[in-house]
Amino acid sequence: MMANRLFHIFILLALTLRTSAQGNAVQNRPYTDLRPFHFGVVVGTHFQDIEFNNIGPQMVMNTDGTQTEKIITCDQDRWDMGFNVGVLGELRLGTYFAFRVAPTMYFGNRHLTFYNLTDKLEDGTPITQTQDMKTVYIATPLNLLFCAPRLDNVRPYIMGGINPMINLSGGDNDYIKLKRYDVFLEIGLGCDIYLPFFKLRPELKFCYSLLNSLDAKHADQLRDENKVMYAKSVNEARSKMIVLSFYFE
Repeated sequence: MMANRLFHIFILLALTLRTSAQGNAVQNRPYTDLRPFHFGVVVGTHFQDIEFNNIGPQMVMNTDGTQTEKIITCDQDRWDMGFNVGVLGELRLGTYFAFRVAPTMYFGNRHLTFYNLTDKLEDGTPITQTQDMKTVYIATPLNLLFCAPRLDNVRPYIMGGINPMINLSGGDNDYIKLKRYDVFLEIGLGCDIYLPFFKLRPELKFCYSLLNSLDAKHADQLRDENKVMYAKSVNEARSKMIVLSFYFE
């Protein structure tokens, strides 16, 4: 639902700009795209989610030495919002292509919920545990842009690339902990808007992790034995993000 809302907002903005650009308007900054290399800044917002692979039934050791079968599932029950800020450098590859590097920091939070389907409350509902996973990423997206011909003061484009990230967050006492490194695949679309003093570029992109980012060794390092069965309830985690950015060049 959140992705659809952002997509509709972006399309509405693009259509509005396309309509306003009809005619022979005076071109702002007509030679800006001829520069071989240029810099800029980026600010934006994003929404994070994680796909977990739950292992299903697991055997848990009790204090008396016996074992009990437990079924616990984990899910991020909503898309959580964050913000991002960074800088960019863009290399012109030709009339329609450009290569962009944009070191960016992502700040956010993920709300995880664990459902103990074996141990239930008196009303029959599963016992739940929650975790607020703070996230701070340093990212270096490497993107290839394919741009359409400029029409007056707008120029749409599509982009794709990979985004290596370093995860700076994660607590030793959390149920779930992610690995230090991750790599995302990115695809998106945007539009250059040529203003009198700078170029504004709104962009919407979708990011999906190519790696299993779950730190599987974390469960064995927990001091609280009650958390271990929750930490071992999943064996794979793949992050997803929807990013709405505004580049100023």
